Amino acid sequence: MDKIDEKPQPGIVHSHFVMGSMDGRSEHEFEDESLVSPMELTKMTYGLNGIHHGSFSAVEQQRSINNINTSLLRSLNIILFTSKINILMPCGPLAVVIHHLTEDQGWVFFLSLLGIIPLAERLGFATEQLALFTGPTVGGLLNATFGNATEMIISVHALKGGMIRVVQQSLLGSILSNMLLVLGCAFFCGGIVFMKKDQVFDKAAAVVNSGLLLMAVMGLLFPAVLHFTHSEVHYGKSELALSRFSSCIMLVAYAFYLVFQLKGQNESYDRVNEEGGQNEGGTDDDEEPEISKWEAIIWLAILTGWISVLSDYLVDAIQGASAAWNIPIAFISVILLPIVGNAAEHASAIMFAMKDKLDISLGVAIGSSTQISMFGIPFCVVVGWIMGQPMDLNFQLFETASLFIAVLVVAFMLQEGTSNYFKGLMLVLCYLIVAASFFVHVDPSPVQDKKP
Repeated sequence: MDKIDEKPQPGIVHSHFVMGSMDGRSEHEFEDESLVSPMELTKMTYGLNGIHHGSFSAVEQQRSINNINTSLLRSLNIILFTSKINILMPCGPLAVVIHHLTEDQGWVFFLSLLGIIPLAERLGFATEQLALFTGPTVGGLLNATFGNATEMIISVHALKGGMIRVVQQSLLGSILSNMLLVLGCAFFCGGIVFMKKDQVFDKAAAVVNSGLLLMAVMGLLFPAVLHFTHSEVHYGKSELALSRFSSCIMLVAYAFYLVFQLKGQNESYDRVNEEGGQNEGGTDDDEEPEISKWEAIIWLAILTGWISVLSDYLVDAIQGASAAWNIPIAFISVILLPIVGNAAEHASAIMFAMKDKLDISLGVAIGSSTQISMFGIPFCVVVGWIMGQPMDLNFQLFETASLFIAVLVVAFMLQEGTSNYFKGLMLVLCYLIVAASFFVHVDPSPVQDKKP
């Protein structure tokens, strides 16, 4: 029989099975035809797996996007709509619009001032949320740092414009506001809530902060005395040189203070927390964070940037507002600006005091004063040195005397390690006396009297 040539056709598999009989005389050949070749079957199987895998990835990606959108909306709702004071947020954009449309500096200053208030409060809230992910020491440091961000931003903008007296008085006002008004309100509100007992705080930490505040007073006192006694070796130069040298020393002291707080005090804080947990049992009411750590960091950056923008308009309108309202620039710088800048500390300190967490309140109020006096003021002197601005530590006798008396009053209030509503009331009344004094005080130096 002729052999038939069969060409291989696609889609057909030729399988030959040879079956031999016992004597090897017969041979049968079987041909099996399949519809799909093994290679194509493999490709189809891989394709189906790829389709399933791609569908799974798409579902996971869509689910991740939905989670991000949900988290973003929840974060926006918490930051923008949970605080009643946020009703003042439109004042910021309105101040920018009025600045470009009119020349009314009084309204620009007023609206900028109102616009910064909710931003400072939300900055404090975001800082508080971030502090929940850290220990009490780092948490207090974060509250003090970002609570002072508003004052530092305003000071840098004013320093850039050569308004040295505004920088000096606003920083001084921040210290006075934190020591007297913020701490006083915290003591008063905490004392009202816990009327039947004296609230207790860490006396050792309070003594350390009081010592640093007295050191800051010493740094401000000697340049002022040197100037007003006319005992400088080189008139006009020795005062500035002494200020810059003292500022560097104060920065070094503050750096060691941070090391002492963050390293040396962690064990004592842990020990106090353990003892408190053993004594109080299950009464600890630790809060759960409302936003995540990274959301808090992002909001801190956004709020700080917007505060910086409004601070620029605020500083530019200070002189116009003083002339329009017939209010001394000293009162605006020492009283009005710090009250707005300290809104975050004010809210945080009162809230923690009403929860009987007075150590955190003290860390926010006194810690903030310590940070401004030992870091903020020397930092501005160094920045002015770099900018070519003769920023010094001579805050004039009236301002330096006010700070010295305030530090003494607060030091006496803290020496027992306890607080009540009466101590808070006395601190608030002392602040009212200081505010009235600056309302009738005329600054002997013009705002821009010290130009390079």
